[in-house]
Amino acid sequence: MADNNQIQGEGNYDAGRRYQKEQHDFAEHGPVEKKAIEAEEALDGPEGEELERARKETAAKKPS
Repeated sequence: MADNNQIQGEGNYDAGRRYQKEQHDFAEHGPVEKKAIEAEEALDGPEGEELERARKETAAKKPS
């Protein structure tokens, strides 16, 4: 891992690698189906409209 004083340049590569490893670990061993059900319930529940609005705002900001 990089020393806290080490310059990372345009991105923090150590953090990126840790994030990617944690994502892979969750996909392989985490409660993926449970989280998918929770997300579906949230979309169908009272916060669904707000979540959809946030999704559209985020999608509109993505570069082509």
